[in-house]
Amino acid sequence: MASDLTRREFMKKSVLTSTGGTLALAAQGTASGAETAATGLENRGSLPKGKIGKMSVSRMLLGGNLLTHYTHSRDLKYVYNLAAHYNTLDKIFETMALAESHGIDAVVIHTAPGVMEFLRKYREELGGKMQWIVCPTAQVDDSMKEYEEQVRSIVEMGTDSVYVWGVRSDALVASGRVDLLAKAVEVARKYGVTAGVGAHDLRVVQECEKNKIDVDFYLKTLHHHKYPSAPRPEQLTKTISEVPGYWCRDPEDVVAFMKSVEKPWIAFKVMAAGAIPPKDAFQYVFDNGADHVVAGMFDFEIEEDAGIMKSVLASAKRERSWWS
Repeated sequence: MASDLTRREFMKKSVLTSTGGTLALAAQGTASGAETAATGLENRGSLPKGKIGKMSVSRMLLGGNLLTHYTHSRDLKYVYNLAAHYNTLDKIFETMALAESHGIDAVVIHTAPGVMEFLRKYREELGGKMQWIVCPTAQVDDSMKEYEEQVRSIVEMGTDSVYVWGVRSDALVASGRVDLLAKAVEVARKYGVTAGVGAHDLRVVQECEKNKIDVDFYLKTLHHHKYPSAPRPEQLTKTISEVPGYWCRDPEDVVAFMKSVEKPWIAFKVMAAGAIPPKDAFQYVFDNGADHVVAGMFDFEIEEDAGIMKSVLASAKRERSWWS
């Protein structure tokens, strides 16, 4: 039987069938009609929340890497193109709205090209309520000019929280410039938003604590090494940037040190970029003290992962106090 559906009609039919909502408006890229893409979905449930600085946020946060096509797919280079072809702007809006419908109320993302514009459009034109936890990618240096300008710009656009990008934090601590890391945090404070520090390297958190840098939260990697492509023992002498495929060099040390940290901890890279199943990953990080988890998800993974999250939170056995 022949069918001559246009792309727009196909998107509308597919979305309505899969979600029961009105996300087809996102495919049209406008906020016209009786309902917007972000408000048209029925509430599928809520998630437990915690308080970080001025923000109340869900224990599960939407990771931005898949939305910006940074899949960290190790040597499988084609996966970057696959993600780019799948996560179109339409699909990004659909994914964020679906996440909201399952109780995920914040996205963690960096200032890749086009990111701030699609966040603005989702909130202002499509009615989305997702909070923005953003790390500027501008250079952090003695002048702080470029960094402060980017912070000012993204705060004016509506960013709720600014944290120092882990790539920058790792490099600053490795080069002995903890003073610049402190200045970057001060810039976020200057513009009145919740301020954090991201890190792959545990030394970043250790130096922040040692120097009493006034942060509202840490965004620190955590995952175990019980997966096939985990780092081999001989690789652990290298820096994180030298060994692709893992982002938490020393999980036992991280868990032990974070027990003494009396600030909210958002764990990220918890599934080691898809190498660890969600239930295993979430159980590990919450049992070991994380207060929130960043989960990079495609739209079709959200419902299942949100359900897993609720189950894990209900059964978590942890020594570290909840700090949010």
